[in-house]
Amino acid sequence: MSAEVINGLEVATKLRAEMKEKVAELKKEGIIPHLTVILVGDDPASKSYVSGKEKAAKEIGISSEVIRMNEKTTEQQLLDKIAELNENENVHGILVQLPLPSHINEDKVIEAIDPTKDVDGFHPVNVGKMMLGQETFLPCTPHGIIKLLEAKKIDLEGKHAVIIGRSNIVGKPMGQLLLNLNATVTYCHSRTKNLQEMTNLADILIVAVGKAHFINDSHVKDGAVVIDVGVNRIEDGTLTGDVNFDLVKEKASFITPVPRGVGPMTITMLMDNTIKAAMRLS
Repeated sequence: MSAEVINGLEVATKLRAEMKEKVAELKKEGIIPHLTVILVGDDPASKSYVSGKEKAAKEIGISSEVIRMNEKTTEQQLLDKIAELNENENVHGILVQLPLPSHINEDKVIEAIDPTKDVDGFHPVNVGKMMLGQETFLPCTPHGIIKLLEAKKIDLEGKHAVIIGRSNIVGKPMGQLLLNLNATVTYCHSRTKNLQEMTNLADILIVAVGKAHFINDSHVKDGAVVIDVGVNRIEDGTLTGDVNFDLVKEKASFITPVPRGVGPMTITMLMDNTIKAAMRLS
């Protein structure tokens, strides 16, 4: 048995085509969804992510701008810029690219963004609504993973989902979204004992640890769905995931590759949140 590969690029392309139509309809009503991204410093990975966001926005017809601030920007200067964007009626979505330079408090910055423009879904108000199962902006990577599972008609109800990783961006919200869809959820992390015992119970295994090939076939039960969130650049310069794809695909029923798995979905769901913001605020 070899797993069916879930091509995130294909799913994202289909969703973006639908979004493009939606944006065209909104423009007829005089609504032009607008996303502003703030990039502080010149981290190469962050620059790459931001250019991906610009490209996606252009493809879908969303208006976007990138405000580039240098490494020495003070926390107050950044907070002032966010306050200005909060007040700007033409800006529907605000995203501050993380990570930020060490002298700037990320929590303070996230909390400064108007929750109705928080298209990353990181503001405590939006996180609280997600916990309660209320309508809100969902964090883009976990939401993208749910869309991938839906695209393959993978039933989540009553299934045991094991998540490795507990970040505020992926691990924690991922578990909550699965719980909201009636899965049974176990969180694992760096302090978990007998990790392999836990992962072998998973019907759905989601790996977000940031270590290349951390998970191999001995961690996976036959027929499990394996979602690899990791993006690691190895010595030869290629990108690879947290899962040893070649070994695990022989045991799993479905698996996401790296690249072209979860990555394209993250930016696609950011665009989805921006469109929702424009509809709500207009």
